[in-house]
Amino acid sequence: MSTTATTDTLANARIAVLGYGSQGRAHALNLRDSGLDVVVGLRPNGPTWHKAVADGLRVVEPAEAVRGADLVAVLTPDMVQPALYKEAIAPNLKAGAALLFAHGFNVHFKQIEPRPDIDVVLVAPKGPGALVRSEYERGRGVPCVYAVQQDVSGQAEEKAKAYAAGIGGARALLIATDFKEETETDLFGEQAVLCGGASELVIKGFETLVEAGYQPEIAYYEVLHELKLIVDLFYEGGITRMLEFVSETAQYGDYVSGPRVVDAGTKARMKDVLKDIQDGTFARNWIAEYQAGLPNYKKLKQADLEHPIEQVGKTLRARMPWLQASAPKPAAEPLKKTA
Repeated sequence: MSTTATTDTLANARIAVLGYGSQGRAHALNLRDSGLDVVVGLRPNGPTWHKAVADGLRVVEPAEAVRGADLVAVLTPDMVQPALYKEAIAPNLKAGAALLFAHGFNVHFKQIEPRPDIDVVLVAPKGPGALVRSEYERGRGVPCVYAVQQDVSGQAEEKAKAYAAGIGGARALLIATDFKEETETDLFGEQAVLCGGASELVIKGFETLVEAGYQPEIAYYEVLHELKLIVDLFYEGGITRMLEFVSETAQYGDYVSGPRVVDAGTKARMKDVLKDIQDGTFARNWIAEYQAGLPNYKKLKQADLEHPIEQVGKTLRARMPWLQASAPKPAAEPLKKTA
């Protein structure tokens, strides 16, 4: 682990940032504000093109951005990266330049096989793009993990660390990893805990209470709305801080009931999820799903959007103006008790 890194290695380099979503915008602006030479590569005249221009950045088509670049940061969605590499990057990236990813999916699962005459590195901030930008503007930074997959220049690691310094990560913490570890742990975290695990736990808790006869509105508050309070405590100080700020009754319930819900069987199924990630099953299934036009993805997403917890939540969230500063204050009309 390290916090000692500067942008010196990239001081005279041209950096091309491909993509201008949450991470792309944060990286490009932070790199520019760190005094580095940045060009953004985007499809002509799209909404992100105009946004980047409005932000004062030089914007050109991806192939043009790659030509002459010393480092190319690929910050587009995973599933569009292979075509972008084939069409815009591989034919135009000069030998000895660096190709940088913020997630190792395509390299690790060999959807992109980089040319052998370039550096291949990874820099992944451990936070969303908005936080990467806001922390940089405050003079701080979001910790980053970094990795080297291919080093032909002899400076690949220095380039990765300099890039991390340019986006503010070196102000906080840099952790060395590799493409395999970053990819597999990232996918596992999303699937088993952060997205898949958490959302299913919330839904099953909601269904359990409603099926037992409790009001959906009460169930929503208890298993979804108040989750933020606990997650914030986790985020600020881990399990220790959470236990400091909940009641003794809640603590005792944690100790005796948590392991009844998330038990050895749950952990065994988590291991199955991890195995599917490690052996490439998940990647193959996801790539096939994307290439087929996302039929199952769309069906499963729609089912989530139509679940009763979302219908109840939409009504309740409309009465929480603090969630949207611009939202009009709702009429002070009491909710009727549901059967």
